[in-house]
Amino acid sequence: MADIVLRTEGAAGRITLNRPDKLNALTHGMCLAIEAALDGWSRDDGIALVLIDAAGEKAFSAGGDLRFIHDAAVAGDYAVPREFWRDEYRLNLKIAEYPKPVVSLMQGYAMGGGVGIGCHASHRVVCETSRLAMPECSIGLVPDVGGTWLLSQAPGHVGEFLALTAGRMGPGDAVFAGFADHYLPRDRWPELTAKLARGTVSAVADMAEPAPAASLEGDRGWIDSAFSLGGTGPILEALGEMDFAAPQRGRCRRQDGNGCPACSALPSVSSQANGAPAARLSNGFPAAPVHAGFRGACRAETAAALPGAVRRAEATGNAAQAPAPSVPPE
Repeated sequence: MADIVLRTEGAAGRITLNRPDKLNALTHGMCLAIEAALDGWSRDDGIALVLIDAAGEKAFSAGGDLRFIHDAAVAGDYAVPREFWRDEYRLNLKIAEYPKPVVSLMQGYAMGGGVGIGCHASHRVVCETSRLAMPECSIGLVPDVGGTWLLSQAPGHVGEFLALTAGRMGPGDAVFAGFADHYLPRDRWPELTAKLARGTVSAVADMAEPAPAASLEGDRGWIDSAFSLGGTGPILEALGEMDFAAPQRGRCRRQDGNGCPACSALPSVSSQANGAPAARLSNGFPAAPVHAGFRGACRAETAAALPGAVRRAEATGNAAQAPAPSVPPE
């Protein structure tokens, strides 16, 4: 089975990532094949737009296939990752600057390299299963594939929050943070695809439905208050001083107990069945690792909740010891 399926369908150039058993993780060969197809279609007057989608239900693409990069690095062959990232980054830029509309349909996981393929498109569509993230900081790396640019465009300091916590965005949060443009339920994608094959790119906006509520929008107060500070130390200290005690709204305990305006929108906390408080910080999908620290006002708990590789890199000044990542949980 080919890792990628390239074809034309009416007025659309079609790119389908086709490694569903590997969560459509990108290989070097896939990146080169996508680039070659884009170059050819850019000169083809019969192609009005490009559509990028993926096989399977679990993932658009959970990222680059880092296993071969890890194995090459362990063997001392650093040319392999350099060549892969060079070609991948060139592809990301080509998608962002493509002279024709590029539509991406991102179901399930779209993370890391998957963001680089899908989120630089001109028309980005998510559905009810979409889970987007730039999780590089969880393994001690800096968000790449143009992800730092995307994060910098997010409202307020949401970008810093998403980068440092490797936080996952549901469809509403992805639209709010600027990683997607439109929401359309998955069962309507075949209808959209048929219209795109006729070259009707306006169908993306015409068919779009209101996105689900964005939890990040409601959490802007405490996110901006903490993540506007310079460095993880001050951020952790600020988070440790925030009061999330139920049933009242959280407030900042700095300045002799006087809450600051930026902390007035802290999330309320509800009690779980076992009596343990849990901040309502997501739309039901697994919370980012840092969220565990919001269950109390203990600075040590908050520090422990940040991705381990971030703390190691900060302590040693060397992120090279970060372990190879695993695929997201089902």
